[in-house]
Amino acid sequence: MSTSQGKIEELKKRIFYTFLLLLVYRLAAQVPVPGVNASAIASYFSESGGGGIFDLVNTFSGGAFKRFSVLALGIMPYITTSIIFSLLGEVIPQIQELQEDSEGYKKIQKWTRYASVLLCCVQGYGMAAVFESFKSPSGVPVINDPGLLFRLTTMITLAGGTMFLLWLGERITEFGLENGVSLIIFTGIAVELPAELFQKVTLFRNGELSGMSLFIGLIIICLSLYIVSFIESSFRNIPVQYAKKVVNNKVYGGSQNLPLRLDTGGVMPPILASSLLAAPATIANFVPKTSALKPFVDQIHQSLMPGQLLFNLLFAFLIFYMSFFYAPIQFKTKKVSEMLQKNNAFVPGIRPGQKTQDYLDFVLNRVTFFGALFLIVVCILPSVITGSHSRFEGTSLLIMVSVAMRVMLNVQTFMYSDKYETAFKSKGKYNGPNRRF
Repeated sequence: MSTSQGKIEELKKRIFYTFLLLLVYRLAAQVPVPGVNASAIASYFSESGGGGIFDLVNTFSGGAFKRFSVLALGIMPYITTSIIFSLLGEVIPQIQELQEDSEGYKKIQKWTRYASVLLCCVQGYGMAAVFESFKSPSGVPVINDPGLLFRLTTMITLAGGTMFLLWLGERITEFGLENGVSLIIFTGIAVELPAELFQKVTLFRNGELSGMSLFIGLIIICLSLYIVSFIESSFRNIPVQYAKKVVNNKVYGGSQNLPLRLDTGGVMPPILASSLLAAPATIANFVPKTSALKPFVDQIHQSLMPGQLLFNLLFAFLIFYMSFFYAPIQFKTKKVSEMLQKNNAFVPGIRPGQKTQDYLDFVLNRVTFFGALFLIVVCILPSVITGSHSRFEGTSLLIMVSVAMRVMLNVQTFMYSDKYETAFKSKGKYNGPNRRF
């Protein structure tokens, strides 16, 4: 078997392994927590819809939350703790030093897993306590036998489910095509899309949705996919000049480019903004109907529903703020400036050191400004035009497009690496009597 055939076979194995582990994830997401009345919880959410942070968690868990599955928490606790440690690295020098060292990075990852387990236990216990008060429209309790035993069992089960997802993600990263955590989130969002398409078609057949509205929605989805794909692959190239040096009769150095993504913050600004805006709606669900604050809380809840003017304004402001907050964490200008100086590189016309860092900060702020405007347009404008909220828009669309693009890039890189190896073996420089030149 040739080298090229071996590479293709290895790629097939990686694709098969990735789909197999994602299938395991989807099967595990159908398993309910022990003691849960599946029909009662389905009817409860079909009647109330959840709302608030429930919809956000359910989106990233692939519908496992509203089924109260063993994977109801999804992978979000691990992502939350990872963000927390990233932020702590910006304010605590000891953690920052550990993040920059290979052995220290392993310690940070271990601490992140421990913190994820603690966060899962807290969230699992709280979720069990909240679900005990839920009843179906017919008055059937969601939990068959509430109490301390159920809460402890649920806490352990949900923590184990999240750790199982983390283990699956690591296996996908090691033997698959892309970062496993990203693919799990992508799968959780993608599996909900056929149901939404079927719902739109059903509304159209029943006459509740006009053909023009359906056509405009499809056009907006296609335009959003094109715009997100274009922006996600856009970079601001910063010219960098390396000092030339001769090694083994070859000259190294010269002019290169330092790429800076236009969407530097990625999908985190919309996720953080959505989480903050979902908090008031979530609190409103737990205020008793007999409370004097209930009318006031309900009014705030209605004002912060997706599509309302106040929601759109606050969402745009939070996305803009979070973009400038999270971009410097992703692209650390001080570290890049020091790396360039150590490698005898400089930006033409800019002095190394502090001047280079100031210039990179200036470029980063300009790029982040346009990136924030892009996120605001993608997350808000489609719902304003169509008058409804869809999983084909906003944060979900950003995640799906970015992950899909990285998977395709990894496949292309895998195939190109095979061509480079073949070209090197057939035309490379060899020692001995059979050398070509």
